[in-house]
Amino acid sequence: MSSETTLEKGEENKPLEDDSDESDNEQDEQEDAPSERHSTRRDVDADPTEKAILDRPSPSRMIWTVARREMASYLQSPITYIVISVSLVVLGLWFFLYKGGFWQIDRASTTRLVESVPYGLMFLIPLFTMRALSDEKRVGTIELLITMPVKDSEIILGKYLGSLAMIVIGLLLVATYPIVMFTRAPFWHLGELDWSPFWVGMLGLVFFSAAGTAVGLMWSSFTESQILSFFATLITLAVLYFIGQVSVVELLQGWPGDAVAFLSMQTRFEPFARGILDTRAIIYFLSLTVLCLMVAFRALESRKWT
Repeated sequence: MSSETTLEKGEENKPLEDDSDESDNEQDEQEDAPSERHSTRRDVDADPTEKAILDRPSPSRMIWTVARREMASYLQSPITYIVISVSLVVLGLWFFLYKGGFWQIDRASTTRLVESVPYGLMFLIPLFTMRALSDEKRVGTIELLITMPVKDSEIILGKYLGSLAMIVIGLLLVATYPIVMFTRAPFWHLGELDWSPFWVGMLGLVFFSAAGTAVGLMWSSFTESQILSFFATLITLAVLYFIGQVSVVELLQGWPGDAVAFLSMQTRFEPFARGILDTRAIIYFLSLTVLCLMVAFRALESRKWT
């Protein structure tokens, strides 16, 4: 009897052990379910971040967006058209009438025109660069630009290209003078012109404008005042240009004179004005451009450190 009772008790205990095993499995599944939900939720949360990174426009597109915005702000202002028109009128009066102008040369040449454009660019470049970053700082929109998904380098390059594009438009309008004068226009034709020196001179003016625009953007990144940025750029360009005068170079004889001549924008531009493509001058203008853009980038980046 005792053995039968023990056997019956053992058989009764087996279902209880199976029930306990099933309850343990259910608890394990319940514990695993939240972890699976959390992992799934993490995967879902990770997807938008990855998508945002993948959907960010390319650097070139971001630079183009900033440059287009900068150009639109200039083209929508009537002051831009007034400045360019006045510059063309003054340049035309200088080229045609000052001390006899073009008519005293008695030959088809645009050397006088190309040589006089840098003087106008020294005033025109600061007008287009003085508000590039200074106005953004004064209004407070520079903080909005920095917080947007756009890099500081993209802001600098976009602002730079936008300002340079407006100056190049002015140079293209200057090119209409010889095109009208020396092509077979129905109302005015002055003969045949050797176009190679002219286009080399225009290329030199583009490099001159590229370096000058970088100088203006650098000063615009330092201050919130547009007036201060204008005069700082004007003075810097004037100093870099006029230190190449012969009197200054002769006064500083030896290596100081050679160093001044090397740093002078006038000395570097003279080969272009004569129709000579000088690679050393191109390297000079490009080096000055890169240096000033790097300084402007560091100046904009330093706002995050303060």
